Amino acid sequence: MMTPPLLQVRGLRVRFGTKEVVHGVDFDIAPGEKLALVGESGSGKTLTALSLLRLAGDAEISGQALLGERDLLQLSERALRGVRGGEIAMVFQEPMTALNPLMTVGRQIAEVLEQKKAQTPAQSAQGAIELLAQTGIPEPERRARCYPHQLSGGQRQRAMIAMALASEPTLLLADEPTTALDVTLRGQILDLLSALQRKRGMAVLLITHDLNLVRRFADRVAVMERGVLVEQGSVAQVFAAPQHAYTRRLIASEPRRDVPEQPPAPDAAPVLHAQGLRVTYPTALPGVRGWFGKGEFVAVQGASLQLLPGRTLGVVGESGSGKSTLAQAILGLLPCTGALQVAGQAWQQPAMRNTRANQQLRRQVQVVFQDPFSSLSPRMTVEEIVGEGLHVHERSLSASARRVRVQQALADVGLAEAQFPGLLARYPHEFSGGQRQRLAIARALITGPRLLVLDEPTSALDVTIQQQVLGLLQRLQKERGLSYLLITHDVQVIRAMAHDVMVMKDGAVVEQGSVAQVLDAPQHPYTQRLVAAAGLEASEAAVEP
Repeated sequence: MMTPPLLQVRGLRVRFGTKEVVHGVDFDIAPGEKLALVGESGSGKTLTALSLLRLAGDAEISGQALLGERDLLQLSERALRGVRGGEIAMVFQEPMTALNPLMTVGRQIAEVLEQKKAQTPAQSAQGAIELLAQTGIPEPERRARCYPHQLSGGQRQRAMIAMALASEPTLLLADEPTTALDVTLRGQILDLLSALQRKRGMAVLLITHDLNLVRRFADRVAVMERGVLVEQGSVAQVFAAPQHAYTRRLIASEPRRDVPEQPPAPDAAPVLHAQGLRVTYPTALPGVRGWFGKGEFVAVQGASLQLLPGRTLGVVGESGSGKSTLAQAILGLLPCTGALQVAGQAWQQPAMRNTRANQQLRRQVQVVFQDPFSSLSPRMTVEEIVGEGLHVHERSLSASARRVRVQQALADVGLAEAQFPGLLARYPHEFSGGQRQRLAIARALITGPRLLVLDEPTSALDVTIQQQVLGLLQRLQKERGLSYLLITHDVQVIRAMAHDVMVMKDGAVVEQGSVAQVLDAPQHPYTQRLVAAAGLEASEAAVEP
């Protein structure tokens, strides 16, 4: 006798006003099964998952979502509250916006245990620590007392997973649960979810754009394009013999190397030079010692690096390794000690001061952040966002001249008025993730910088959009001779983009050299682990299941 499905979705449709965005989706999830829902940004995969719990805002939802004998789409709000976070839990893509910034992560997890498992405050506090330990967070007792902003991106994601697992759900909806994690932590989280799924008989609906992750984790895969489920089947079947053209295009998408390989002139002055760079944070000392002084946490320990014109230096390491702190010091956003020169000039200390010299230097170094949605002001139009740098650095420009410059910068990144009518008057929420990242790149380019700091510029993008953004960055580097400081946890992106690599662990540089030296023949055990983890995913991608 066949086991009935845990969840049956039939004819699911989602409509906003007169626009239907999910078109008659059908799928089943068996008890203990791992189903991956994949597709590009805007394909409707996250909206499909949110609709199951009626979390899709003011959307009009129709069809059926049967959890056993109950139709989730017909339950009363009170009955559905018992299902949310209890029988069905969800891990959201961006933990910084999903976690309460005013509560410690331990208290947030304990709250779930108190409400869903009826535990006492003491039991729930201890349970929160144990759940954090299961996700691999170091020093779980101390981390439980931290607020979300005090954790790294990867640690916040693991805290979010711990919270979702607190109620021991029968179905976990995981929306890009490893987006912010490096390859080694990604493997740990997948292994953790697999172990918990086997131990508890929990089913998992994994929403992701990472096809290597699907190969490694899922039993079955369902592919969505523009709100339509175009193909589904076992992972082995779909990846070995994809039937739909869209599925074949997704599988073929991977970072491609197309960077200037010609070395710069021997007498070329470095765009970025650092020697013995050190960044520290004051910390409270325990007991009586805290009355008389502060302790010190060393976030970057004596980093030395050099970046020449037209070259890319990749900085790779796990979450909390210090790579983003290093980038902030180079951008003049954090105080540091040691020698640091950008475009042949040093920051006037303290670097955060908006002196005339620092303002001129800021024109030479710009940044593209990991998440364009949070880095672009939702209250500013495209014209205001992209032209903001001109207001600061070229105040004498007329409004018409400034608009011409903005239009040119947008055209350079592949955004034109013909493609997007009323482009300059639009707001960030009207664009997809990849298009927003193009806006962020245009904003960075408008001042004519020599150095771009790219902080995880593609980690939140699906594979096809990632390929497009990397291709755009490669083209701009060749055309303009730009130098890139690329901060990433993705070894495959490093292989595609970088000329040289610097590996960081616990704030220290453990290995550096050319891409071939470091990635093909790593010397440090930590680098070997990173490359091996990336190699595992790459080999799984290259070999048919």
